[in-house]
Amino acid sequence: MAKQVLPENLRVCLVARKFPTSSVGEFGYLWSLASQLAQKGHEVVVIASEGRPEHEYEKETVKLFYLSQGIRSYRSEEFASHARIKFLELHSQKPFDLLHGFDASATLIARLRENFQIATVFDVRATQLAQIFSILGVSQESLSSLIQTGIAVSYKFLRTYYGADLGLLKSADAIFVRSQQERLALERFYFYPDSRIFTVPFGIDSSALSKEAPSEDLRKKWGIAETCRMILTITDMTEVREVKNLLLSFEKVVIKKPDLRLMIIGNGPKRKEIEYQIYNLALGNKVILVGAIDAETLSNALFSSEVLISLSSRSMGFESTLLEAMVYKKIVIGSEVNGAASSIIEDGVDGFLVRPADVSGISNLLLDIFSGKVLTVEIGERARKKVVDLFEPQKVIDATVQAYYKILKRAKRLKSSFGVKKINASKQEMLKEV
Repeated sequence: MAKQVLPENLRVCLVARKFPTSSVGEFGYLWSLASQLAQKGHEVVVIASEGRPEHEYEKETVKLFYLSQGIRSYRSEEFASHARIKFLELHSQKPFDLLHGFDASATLIARLRENFQIATVFDVRATQLAQIFSILGVSQESLSSLIQTGIAVSYKFLRTYYGADLGLLKSADAIFVRSQQERLALERFYFYPDSRIFTVPFGIDSSALSKEAPSEDLRKKWGIAETCRMILTITDMTEVREVKNLLLSFEKVVIKKPDLRLMIIGNGPKRKEIEYQIYNLALGNKVILVGAIDAETLSNALFSSEVLISLSSRSMGFESTLLEAMVYKKIVIGSEVNGAASSIIEDGVDGFLVRPADVSGISNLLLDIFSGKVLTVEIGERARKKVVDLFEPQKVIDATVQAYYKILKRAKRLKSSFGVKKINASKQEMLKEV
């Protein structure tokens, strides 16, 4: 048998529903990865649903295809089908070495990895593991709550695992995680082999963040007096309990610190219920529902605030907003059952970790911060240093490329002329499956 020869420069296909062409914002790390891979000499092609108005776009030698431009936005299932058709077209023209999926939309392609003769990698966020952490995050320390939580976690696990994640994991040659918590969850909940899990610290390109004051006067825009101090939280408004716990905590704090303002950024299906909670607690003039904002405005908001607090337990990986706040030397408060927060924050050293249901603990912490009992300057300096050191672009891209080569070697699937002929011969049959 001929010795396997790995290509010096890889042809990589990145698939995600949303894929920006800027390194800032929630999905900015995707562009950082694509551009840095291209700078290393690898050929990078992106298949996405949303991100730019053009259908085809090229930047810094990265080729991007946005499939839903010019028509209504695709639903997840629709995009997955159309992404597979586009991948087949591109792969037939020039075969890929590796597919990297950042959400479940790449699963239909990965299932045919043997036919395509490619290696497949998924980001852990493509799974629904975060939903289990969401349930754990809002549990109370009582017997009835523990029983209810156990039942809810078991039901959610069975539904998500057999409903979608099992097929995704079977089609993956490897999974990328960002934290030890995510790694252990994959091993213990999903019995995924440790040898196929790679820790790669995707998160943020700190060099792309501005250190200058924001150009837009957000205080004037949102009607906040110069004497007021800002707390920021970001939510997708799908879980009322998480926001309600924060509102209950803030209610206790604002009585003693009336100059505080809580900015809630985001939009979602539970907005009306959250508005009701705000007015029910008589916080209408203390809490501002900002709604959805663009990446630049979000950066300005982070820069202008003193504290970022996130009680969400659903998120997996290192959330860009949390990391950006740390780069700006802000005080960050995260959920102790959130993979991002608990992996990056050392409680009391460069930020704080809280239990989302602990209303008294959260309110006491906020009072200490705004009463000067917390060394905010020192904590901010340590937070910035940690993020800049951990997410140094060269370290991240080197870890990614090394993982790619290990996966390719283990998968033993390399493109060949035979593989191209095999794909072309069965092209019509596979298109019928879409």
